Amino acid sequence: MEKLLPTILLAGADKNIHDELKNILKGKYIVVSADNEQECKNILSNDKIDVIFVCLNSQITDEFDFFKTLSKDDNYKNIPILAVVTYGDLESVSRAIEIGASEFVTMPFNENILLYRIRNVLAHCQQAEKDAQIKEMNRFIEIDQLTGLYNRATFYKKAAALIQENPEVQYCIVYLDISCFKVINDLFHTETGNLILKTAANYFMRAINARIGVASRIEADHFVLCVPQDTLDMDRLIRDLDTTIKSLGISHNILFFAGVYPVVDINLPVDQMCDRASMALSKIKGNYVRRYNFYDVGMRDRMLKEQMIVRDMEFALKDNQFTIFLQPIFRPETNEIVSAEALVRWFHPESGMISPGYFIPVFERNGFIVKLDRFVWEAVCKFLRSRLDAGKKIVPVSVNVSRLNFYSLDLLIFMLNLIKKYDLEPWMLKLEVTESAYTDNPQQLINIINQFKENGFPILMDDFGSGYSSLNMLKNIQIDILKVDMAFVREIEHSERARTILLMIIGLAKELGMGVVTEGVETQTQLDYITSMGSVDIQGYYFSKPLAIKDFNALFEKYDSVAAQV
Repeated sequence: MEKLLPTILLAGADKNIHDELKNILKGKYIVVSADNEQECKNILSNDKIDVIFVCLNSQITDEFDFFKTLSKDDNYKNIPILAVVTYGDLESVSRAIEIGASEFVTMPFNENILLYRIRNVLAHCQQAEKDAQIKEMNRFIEIDQLTGLYNRATFYKKAAALIQENPEVQYCIVYLDISCFKVINDLFHTETGNLILKTAANYFMRAINARIGVASRIEADHFVLCVPQDTLDMDRLIRDLDTTIKSLGISHNILFFAGVYPVVDINLPVDQMCDRASMALSKIKGNYVRRYNFYDVGMRDRMLKEQMIVRDMEFALKDNQFTIFLQPIFRPETNEIVSAEALVRWFHPESGMISPGYFIPVFERNGFIVKLDRFVWEAVCKFLRSRLDAGKKIVPVSVNVSRLNFYSLDLLIFMLNLIKKYDLEPWMLKLEVTESAYTDNPQQLINIINQFKENGFPILMDDFGSGYSSLNMLKNIQIDILKVDMAFVREIEHSERARTILLMIIGLAKELGMGVVTEGVETQTQLDYITSMGSVDIQGYYFSKPLAIKDFNALFEKYDSVAAQV
């Protein structure tokens, strides 16, 4: 397509000047002319004008305020004005400057100079337009399009520059996200979710002075701020953010949680600073009491330990680094071991024994707990089979069934195949479930538990009283044995309320035809009080800690021989 020539508007009533300019510009530019201000306005409204010639010695200049206004109008301010003045007329030159002229040419005209001046102002405009386009493109690249905040990459760059340029200032990285944001999107649709994000972003823009801090939507519902520590009031920030979001009138409790990393090493990459703030956040997200948390060095050590756990877990399972310990469950009336609980231990070749308190939560988050549970179940079956093959007495052993296992379609089949493989009976393997599994998916858990019951497996409810759905679970699921959470046992020595609640729990279990195991019994006082309530089995350090299989066998033989003599 043929390129259109630039269009020049000649403004002024002097037709001789117009004619002379038209002759010079003919074939090189499209030329239109206006005799007065109104014609100028009409042409500017309807045509794309590239350059305006203003004849300052003509009649139109008596109303040259129009051109002063024009040079400030957003619609026309980028059109260069080229003033035509008479040679030596300093007053007209002064007026040219006043109206914001880009250049001026003198009469009589020098054609070469005139054409040069036009090319010069057009080139300048084109460059300015390119610069504006580049600036807008950079803005598009740097800005999160939904919220208007900086995106991740730009935040890293801007925050690093801010921290490095102000080494005397103590900065903090604040990492925020919204609790259960996916639920909000599911309940109220994406439009409402986007509204929440944009509203939060507007709050951060107001709260964080752009001259002293940086704000970003780093991804999804995650925001990150870099602000001077002496301007950061986390209580106020959370409170004002809550007020801002509540003003939307959404019928759902929308809560932000935050992790804060005070910048100690300004040479640490900003992405690692954000990771540390995020780590602090992860420790309290969903707490609902603590809404923000500060990073400490111990978190980094725990993170490194967690990374080691994840790195080594698969090999550890293949290398038989996991083993089962058995904690006996006693019946005080008869002074015998009536059952045991299987607990897993990890003996790492370099780190020694790793506490289950470290690796179990990690495995529950990454799903490896499914494999580990099945390893434990089979190890228990091997243990029971070995005693039976040796002609020795056995007691049932309870195993934990983590909630993720209830999402496995082959759970019952796997367990049935396991007892068939080791020629055991279902009563020998008791299955412990927790309230969290019920809370996640009640109907699915009920269906699976019923199937296990139909196949003869005893069911225990672990940590009764530690969650929120205990009574619902008792109503809906046929539990065989109730394991009372050790928190009640710890309190009975100095809390009348704890003793009353424990008494009611045991009475309720008996009324429902269930057995009771109290966990965490450690003192004679605790034992005496619990046994005074009737037939209750005891699990805790008062009788025995979890034992290696060899030690458990020895203890079992000891108690079994005493019981046989009675």
